[in-house]
Amino acid sequence: MSSELTILALFGLLTIVQMLVHVLTAQSQLGMDYLVTPRDQPRELTGLAGRARRAADNSIVAMTLFAPAILILQAKAAFSPSTLIATQLFLIARLVYAVVYPLGTPWIRTGVWLVGFLATLYLYICAI
Repeated sequence: MSSELTILALFGLLTIVQMLVHVLTAQSQLGMDYLVTPRDQPRELTGLAGRARRAADNSIVAMTLFAPAILILQAKAAFSPSTLIATQLFLIARLVYAVVYPLGTPWIRTGVWLVGFLATLYLYICAI
């Protein structure tokens, strides 16, 4: 398996961890009694729980953009040293993002989001 595909799998695991953090922080804020209901009366998550949810949601969106680029490059046998660097930058940026967003660090969060986004854009350019 290529390094790029391994990084895709690692990002999938990171996204799962973020979803678990979201669920645990939501449970601590809302209680299990609320979480097991159909949630017909939605409650807003605030603070750490809200930021953990938004970070997890953003990683799911990032996955929907990142995964096709990697799979297209795999199908075209177009991986190169530059695509490996881009995927590594993406994963590092997303790891940092997963930590700084829930902690409420705005400028760093935006910067690392941009690094991940630009790395994804570069992968699509390579795939064309």
